[in-house]
Amino acid sequence: MNTEQFDHKKYAGELSKSSPREIIKLALEQFDSVAISFSGAEDVVLIDLAIKLDSNFGVFCLDTGRLHAETYRFIDRVREHYQIEIDVLFPEAKAVQQMVSNKGLYSFYLDGHHECCGIRKVLPLKNKLSQLDVWITGQRKDQSPDTRNDVPVIQLDKSFSSTEKSLFKFNPLANWSSSKVWDYIRTNDVPYNELHKKGFISIGCEPCTRPVLPGQHERQGRWWWEEATKKECGLHADNLEKK
Repeated sequence: MNTEQFDHKKYAGELSKSSPREIIKLALEQFDSVAISFSGAEDVVLIDLAIKLDSNFGVFCLDTGRLHAETYRFIDRVREHYQIEIDVLFPEAKAVQQMVSNKGLYSFYLDGHHECCGIRKVLPLKNKLSQLDVWITGQRKDQSPDTRNDVPVIQLDKSFSSTEKSLFKFNPLANWSSSKVWDYIRTNDVPYNELHKKGFISIGCEPCTRPVLPGQHERQGRWWWEEATKKECGLHADNLEKK
């Protein structure tokens, strides 16, 4: 389907209470160029669901160069478990080198994470998304009460659409809780990151992620030195539009 013909608001309303499987199925039926963004437990649930639909889709992840060793092992474990190709995206070496040369390896502790995330995550993602009609993400409404509580199951991605082409973002797990995700993982023997056994819930780069204490919200382990309402790295910048 031509992306300009897709009525995302209509489908978002019709599928607002539908199962993740139905939402993924719509994306795969309506579009030729669809990929799942893979980084955490939710995303492997999406891969597991999509595999069972027996349709063609891509899987990609971002290697920022600052991930935990456990995360690298996790990526390969998912690749082997599902026998799929995972497109690993890397930042531009020159941009990383210039930032590190000018500001050091940990400048984000002083002036915020957005510059580093922009170079290591957002630019590689932008290049990848320019090739797609749809990307499927593991966003959930309860992941962040400040930035994600209004996430729809289907949306126009205003941050990464261009004047030439619209890009749609499908969030099949928007209405799921963390406990529902983990019930699915246990029931279906889905691979997960070893760091979850060590108190990590939301896992990003090693310098910017730490375990959370009992009772703390999962996103409190990300960029903990910054103000809570800014806990987005730029991949889902449209979540901040009304904040």
